[in-house]
Amino acid sequence: MGDKAHTHPGAAGRATAADHPASVRNVVLVGHSGSGKTTLVEALALTAGALNRAGRVEDGGCVSDYDELEHRQQRSVQLSLVPVEWDGIKVNLLDTPGYADFVGELRAGLRAADAALFVVSASDGVDGSTRMLWEECAAVGMPRAIVVTHLEAARADFEEMTRICAEAFGGDDPDAVLPLYLPLHGPPAPDGHAPVTGLTGLLTRKLFDYASGERVESEPGEEQLPRIDEARSMLIEGIISESEDETLMERYLGGEQVDVKTLIEDLERAVARGVFFPVLAAAPAPEGARQGLGTVELLELVTRGFPTPLERAAPRVTTPGGVPRELRTCDPEESLVAEVVKTSSDPYVGRISLVRVFSGTLRADQTVHVSGHGLADRGHEDHDVDERIGALSTPFGKQQRPVSHVIAGDMACVAKLSRAETGDTISAKDDPLLMDPWEMPDPLLPLAIQAHSKPDEDKLSQGLARLVAEDPTMRLEQNQDTRQVVLWCLGEAHADVALERLRSRYGVQVDVVPHRVSLRETFGGRAAGRGRHVKQSGGHGQYAICEIEVEPLPGGSGIEFVDKVVGGAVPRQFIPSVEKGVRAQAAKGVAAGHPLIDVRVTLLDGKAHSVDSSDAAFQTAGALALREAAAEARIHLLEPVAEVSVLVGDDYVGAVMSDLSGRRGKVLGTEQTSGGRTVIRAEVPEMEIGRYAVDLRSLSHGTARFDRRYARHEPMPQQVAERLREELRAAS
Repeated sequence: MGDKAHTHPGAAGRATAADHPASVRNVVLVGHSGSGKTTLVEALALTAGALNRAGRVEDGGCVSDYDELEHRQQRSVQLSLVPVEWDGIKVNLLDTPGYADFVGELRAGLRAADAALFVVSASDGVDGSTRMLWEECAAVGMPRAIVVTHLEAARADFEEMTRICAEAFGGDDPDAVLPLYLPLHGPPAPDGHAPVTGLTGLLTRKLFDYASGERVESEPGEEQLPRIDEARSMLIEGIISESEDETLMERYLGGEQVDVKTLIEDLERAVARGVFFPVLAAAPAPEGARQGLGTVELLELVTRGFPTPLERAAPRVTTPGGVPRELRTCDPEESLVAEVVKTSSDPYVGRISLVRVFSGTLRADQTVHVSGHGLADRGHEDHDVDERIGALSTPFGKQQRPVSHVIAGDMACVAKLSRAETGDTISAKDDPLLMDPWEMPDPLLPLAIQAHSKPDEDKLSQGLARLVAEDPTMRLEQNQDTRQVVLWCLGEAHADVALERLRSRYGVQVDVVPHRVSLRETFGGRAAGRGRHVKQSGGHGQYAICEIEVEPLPGGSGIEFVDKVVGGAVPRQFIPSVEKGVRAQAAKGVAAGHPLIDVRVTLLDGKAHSVDSSDAAFQTAGALALREAAAEARIHLLEPVAEVSVLVGDDYVGAVMSDLSGRRGKVLGTEQTSGGRTVIRAEVPEMEIGRYAVDLRSLSHGTARFDRRYARHEPMPQQVAERLREELRAAS
């Protein structure tokens, strides 16, 4: 690589639809927030001729982070597709947010891509979350390369950054992470820092100077060759060790000179197979210039070293009924299978679906089958509907450039699919299929909201439905116990974006209220109660008397009703009425308005009237008896307890365990896992982990994650219960 001359492609840089899967590359850019992904995407688009020299699209907008919300947040909050063209290859660049709250957008990008560029900042290094993401890509064999940015920083050191990347990403084989180019430094500035003005190609021994804003090739001087040859030897050995030609290493060590063409071909194959991970450097072009440092080299690597969609294994598909089907790899002539990678709303166009086609060809005005399954727990109902494809287009900033069709391996936007949601499968109407949904993180930060006004209340449900349709990492809960609408998010920034989208896109103003957990009540000891409902006010009277005894049961027993009436004191037909009244009152609560559980209610005696007794009268008497028994008993508040599993780096185990103990948690045990991490299992009251998603991220510097599931309700400590009662009294 680096041995070809490139000219400005001009209008050819404006990618539209591809004509064959072999001429497509789908590449996702990942890295921590602030590493320079969006800047790099724009630099590549400029070099490819898709942007003007001012770094703008024709309408004056940015090619990425063009959403008004992103301007206000001053960071990427959503997946963006930027298609460019280089040497006749369409490159779909997928720019992802780096902030942990928007990992759903990142995972969508990984799902749609066939290779990944890991963008790391020379001034910040490699953080724990980037390491974890690298391991995820390694688990599925995704080809990767590393791009070092921010080389202009005062203490930026490319060689040191390469060493850090080899240590962080190389695992057992650090020689699989090596640079293809070395920085070429210009004269030192007054502060002593020598700026990077170009690159030295190790395989070709060529210099590529970008100081003029154009890539200029030259030969190295004699004084530069020792440094080049030392790094070159390491690179050649790294490439040969991953070569499919097992004799090549032996021949090389025996003194045979391997020609550059063979090395480049082996390098490209090793990168495409995901066994060699080159390190490159890149920087945006100076104002008015056309090429940023390293952008030509990076486009060469992407187009020649990264795999085509034909090299990606076909996704697993089934019929909507679950019957497995075999799908041929990326054939435009096969049956249609595509996936909705992202859903967004446009105030003028309506719903827009970003789609990756895995098989067949998607055409404008075609009737297709839209299928979505497996996300019912997040507010997405399973659905299978036929819809007509609207206009097809390729996005570029705010622009949508019309295309007539999209072949297997390519990506495009589809307008006005009214039922399509993120993660849905689009297939042929006469051959409906369903792709396995991709893994999504569980939203663990609750956001309780209520409409700000009556007009907002009328629009709230529709706005929330659209919000969760766009983002499957959100979960909508209508909590019947607390009577709260709860939007579960991944973090505070995720919640902020949700509220802003409700307001700006859907015109819904909401207020955030304190989140309440679902408490329960139970009896602390045995108690008796008498319910007397006797009324005579003209006409038909009401007469019912019942006597009950209530005793506590073990956790998880629910409500048990026992009939011990003798001698027909309560007629048989009214005993179910007493039970119904007891259960209705238990559901309402007997002390603080929380459902009553884990008690046995025994009906002992009662009285009836031959004329005035009725079903309704005995229901009322049963409820009164339970309330009277509660007034004489000690009522315990029960709080929900969650089983929590925390995956955390060994360096933070002590801090996490101490924090869990401070939340009234009981640590059940730990388990060592790979990669220097530990799983901590604990039981923690849900009241104490409402903000744990935020607090754990801060405690572990973003390297830990956790999951939770309901375990049981158990008695709340007396002092905590009393404090809660005082808060409720103050609020009322």
